[in-house]
Amino acid sequence: MKNAAPRIAALTLAVTLSACGKDASPPSDEPTVATTSEAAMDKMAMPAETRMAKGTGTVTAVDAAAGTITLDHGAMPEVEWPAMTMAFSAKSELLTDIKVGDNVNFDVSITGNAGEITSIRRE
Repeated sequence: MKNAAPRIAALTLAVTLSACGKDASPPSDEPTVATTSEAAMDKMAMPAETRMAKGTGTVTAVDAAAGTITLDHGAMPEVEWPAMTMAFSAKSELLTDIKVGDNVNFDVSITGNAGEITSIRRE
């Protein structure tokens, strides 16, 4: 028991010193830099109601069987979206004559952060 007091004091000192120099500030609420379009979209305020928008862009991928098209599109002010590359759903019949590399004009129905192409035309 005589040797317990110095050992406890040494342990207490070691624990106290180990906490020195550690950042005790709360986590930052600053946004991080988005590395993908999806990450950017996740940070954007998206209303729950469906809104319509028009856009222009370049086709980067088409999967008519899955009913998706990926567009590198310009800004869409009606829905406050910046220019980005993203995938949209679309009925396969809208995609039959569309190819990668086509410049297109399109109409899109947007609910939340998901968009469905309702019409698409080559420029």
